[in-house]
Amino acid sequence: MVLEVLRGPEAEPAARRLAEAFGGEPVVVGERLVGEPGYRSRRLLFASGGEIILHDDAVAAVLLHLRPTSALTSGLHLPDWIDGVDDDATLDQLTTALEAPRHLAGFGSPYLALDGGYARLTFTEDRGWNDPGNLESITVTAEKPGLTCRPEDDDCPSCSDLLVRSSDPTGGFDVAATTASLTAALTAGLVTEDAHWVRLADLRPLHASGLMARVESQLTCTTCRRIICFALLQDSPPTFTYAVLNDARRRPLGAIPPVEQWGDTARIAEEREAMHYLDHEPGAWFLLEQQDVLYLQARYVISSMADDSALIRLDDSEREAYRTGGRDHVARLASRIHDGSPHREESPYHQRDLLQGSDGASYREAVTRAIVNHTWLAEQRRR
Repeated sequence: MVLEVLRGPEAEPAARRLAEAFGGEPVVVGERLVGEPGYRSRRLLFASGGEIILHDDAVAAVLLHLRPTSALTSGLHLPDWIDGVDDDATLDQLTTALEAPRHLAGFGSPYLALDGGYARLTFTEDRGWNDPGNLESITVTAEKPGLTCRPEDDDCPSCSDLLVRSSDPTGGFDVAATTASLTAALTAGLVTEDAHWVRLADLRPLHASGLMARVESQLTCTTCRRIICFALLQDSPPTFTYAVLNDARRRPLGAIPPVEQWGDTARIAEEREAMHYLDHEPGAWFLLEQQDVLYLQARYVISSMADDSALIRLDDSEREAYRTGGRDHVARLASRIHDGSPHREESPYHQRDLLQGSDGASYREAVTRAIVNHTWLAEQRRR
């Protein structure tokens, strides 16, 4: 019954039968326009614990809430919907009962591949998958989990109201007010900014300069993990969309021009004190400079499944070797760092790795902004 309603309209007999099975009339009905260009999200919550979410009148998800929520006094009785399990079903028991292979969307979202859809399982604090009583809900979708935003996140309390729509009857949204809304959310820690894209504070002045056909900032919600893609374009209206990581990183962005070409006096002065790109070897190292101090970011391998980068400040002897040996010296130093396993405490580069210290996050962001036009990802975005 649940699978047959997916992608169908609310008025279809299958959807009406499911609504009747959930108890008839919903006790809570919510609607909102999501993003711009937007789609209409409609949520029907039933007293039994069932819920139907529609996107532009097509069923996007069916939720089986098994525990009380702020809007529900009780949850569904799971044996009424899945044979062979009780209300305290575990991941292993559901896998067996549904005879469905299980997979992971990310690190904490197990789901089962069904015939005609997917069942994503939500557990308390995203753990204890085989602890009885930890299963909170089951979300059934036609879309494979992880490849699109979760339909229930349309109403995320942290990021769903950050877009400020225009009062103009023709639609659209207020760019200045939306920028202010996002800035406030960033300050409050509701979202984080991705330094691989245009800084939110730079978005409007860079767009106004006309130097780029398209400028975009990306911010990640700390609650639902959706990525907000806020773009200003020269030849079409601005856009505000939500995306998962794989889709967000594939969005286009040209090389960001030097601040001197578009920034005001204060922004140019700020840039003078920032870290700057000097040179790099693809996949191996970046050489950077900040106020006459040289830094080297070198990639190293932790295992066959993981790698990382170390950032060291060049000492006097290394600076002199660079002056006389150029990038050949940098390449040799990067190779020594790679072979020196900086993640290990006994490594001679462990204590020198600025990314390991208390200011590691700040250094990582500074490096990312400095090399924004020179990474492999930047090359892909320009294609």
